[in-house]
Formats: sequence, structure tokens, C-alpha cells
Amino acid sequence: MMAGVVLEVLVKPGDEVFNGMQVAILESMKMQLPIESETAGKVKEIKVKSGDFVNEGQAILSLE
Repeated sequence: MMAGVVLEVLVKPGDEVFNGMQVAILESMKMQLPIESETAGKVKEIKVKSGDFVNEGQAILSLE
């Protein structure tokens, strides 16, 4: 993952996600990058919104 701007969050609290599922789209260096979940679980909290700048390695959501 690279630093960039969140274009879209594709999940909401309560959604079930699986390992490798796209959960957000990030724009970095004029490229759109899909962000994938690193593990399976239920979305507990979304920590960012569209337009937010995120740094490399920053959590964008938490899972139960």
C-alpha cells in the first residue's frame, strides 16, 4: 500500500469481509489502487472517509 487519498470505501460496519476482498479504493500518484483486506471478519468500524489522506500502513477499518 502507498500513501494517498481515499476515493471510496466499499464496505460498511456490519459487512462480512474475506481475505483479499477489496474494501476501498485509494488514489496515489494519479493511479487508482484497490485496497484489500488482509484477513476475514466482520467490519466493526470504518476509520476513514472519502477524501481523507492516509499514510502507508495506516488502518482504514477495524474487524471483529
